[in-house]
Amino acid sequence: MDRREFIAGCLGLPLLTETGRAQAQAGLTKIIFPFAAGAGGDTLCRLIAQEMAPVLQRTIVVENRTGGDGLIGIKAVKGASADGSMVLVTTGPTMYLLPMVETTPSFDSAKDFMPVSLLARFEFALVVGPAMDAADFKGFVAWLKAHPDTTSFGVPSNGTIPHFMGSKLEKDLGIPLTRVPYRGSAPMLNDLVGGHTSFGITTLADALPQHRAKSVKIIAVASAARSPFAPDVPTLKESGVDLVADAWYGMWLPAGSPPEFASKLGAAASAALAKPEVKEKLTGIGLIPIGSSADGLSKELAANTAFWQPIVKATGYKIEN
Repeated sequence: MDRREFIAGCLGLPLLTETGRAQAQAGLTKIIFPFAAGAGGDTLCRLIAQEMAPVLQRTIVVENRTGGDGLIGIKAVKGASADGSMVLVTTGPTMYLLPMVETTPSFDSAKDFMPVSLLARFEFALVVGPAMDAADFKGFVAWLKAHPDTTSFGVPSNGTIPHFMGSKLEKDLGIPLTRVPYRGSAPMLNDLVGGHTSFGITTLADALPQHRAKSVKIIAVASAARSPFAPDVPTLKESGVDLVADAWYGMWLPAGSPPEFASKLGAAASAALAKPEVKEKLTGIGLIPIGSSADGLSKELAANTAFWQPIVKATGYKIEN
């Protein structure tokens, strides 16, 4: 029995009547975060949940439903009641990359979900280790050209933005590159520090501690403008590579959810993100708070899908499901 059947059975009412909707909307909301607790996105969820609960007059809890590169949590919300009882917060790339790389897409971001709001951005960095003698991006390219057969680079996982950034760099620079996937940024950075790989692509927030300790060097960021967290590091565009690749967290409801509730939820999330104390905590972990309308989230998702679709397709990368 699912939650809708339970409510209908208890109340003796048809599924999704207005009374049933009101009952659900007045109670508990679960924010489903499809990745592990403790990381930046999980912290984001818990901060905004705490701020939104009194505004919406609801109990809001964060639930980590991990697995399948985000699919377990995404599919849970896709199949949930459209009554405000379950909300999805995940990264943009999970919403536009997963349907591109699955042999049979498990979900359609536009049809299966109702957009609520952009929440926060995070950035990616190109990082070199001691195995590579390069002080800047020009030196990086020169080193790659001088070592075409021995160049390997690390990424936190296959099928991610760093994976496809590497593919785009390989094409734009005309230099063959060997990708080494890891299970997360930490082991990748450890191998980079140890000289086992030449360079890596990961989130700026993950690379900054090692960069500041001078055990690795960030030579470019992939955002549209220089990062507030590393203002001395140039962007890839400044370095001559036409590539802008940041990422973000967004909030969605299941398709068919009441528009008025989606609007209230988005407004509450944006208000939470605008609070100075929330901003301070998020920037402290490398996230840039945004907040937006549902339309803003839809446009961001569409633009990212259009940009990455040909790049991903050209790689031929697929995952069986």
